[in-house]
Amino acid sequence: MSVTGFADLLAEATGTRVIVPTHPGFGGTPRPAELSSIAELAELYAGLLETLDLTDVVVIGNSMGGWITAELALRHPDRLGRIILVDSVGIDVPGHPVAASLPPSQLAEYSWYDPSKAPRLDPAKLSPEMARVLAGNQAALALYGQAMTDASLLGRLSDIRVPALVLWGEADRVVDPDYGRAFAAAIPASRFQLLEKTGHVPQMETPDVLLAAIRPFISV
Repeated sequence: MSVTGFADLLAEATGTRVIVPTHPGFGGTPRPAELSSIAELAELYAGLLETLDLTDVVVIGNSMGGWITAELALRHPDRLGRIILVDSVGIDVPGHPVAASLPPSQLAEYSWYDPSKAPRLDPAKLSPEMARVLAGNQAALALYGQAMTDASLLGRLSDIRVPALVLWGEADRVVDPDYGRAFAAAIPASRFQLLEKTGHVPQMETPDVLLAAIRPFISV
């Protein structure tokens, strides 16, 4: 998972409890047939917060995880204290399309400030198990996200009442910075911040930069 290493860094640096769920269908996990949308994932995680009896939670989501975070804030704000959206997808912004369904050959180019540092997988060297897991990840991503947008989401973001920090890699070409600015502008209590020399996955490419941006927001 792209966030696991950063979660460990965040927990160590801040002394906070960090929970990293795996979306059903990812990482070789089973996916119930009835679980097939972002809204349903948001409800699933609302149930997790209720089961754990957690309140005033800071929820951080990258890319599709940011979309889930926004839906969670819209549906169950009583459990949340703040949200952090990192290069999120989910909204329609005219002139700024989401670069969905990129072939692997273009994914690093669009997602990283320095594509040469992106992890590379040689399909010929993958074990059958790893190939199965990666195929499952792609299938789950396509099912949940589809075109990676919800035409209704932008108009609903004004109902988010928890403070939001919207962080964006300056070199993100999956969803460009103006897309991020539109995301932030639609949320009443939000702040937008560009992250220098990073792309769509700062938790992998520049974790220290991401941590520096997050720490003041979660310590307020």
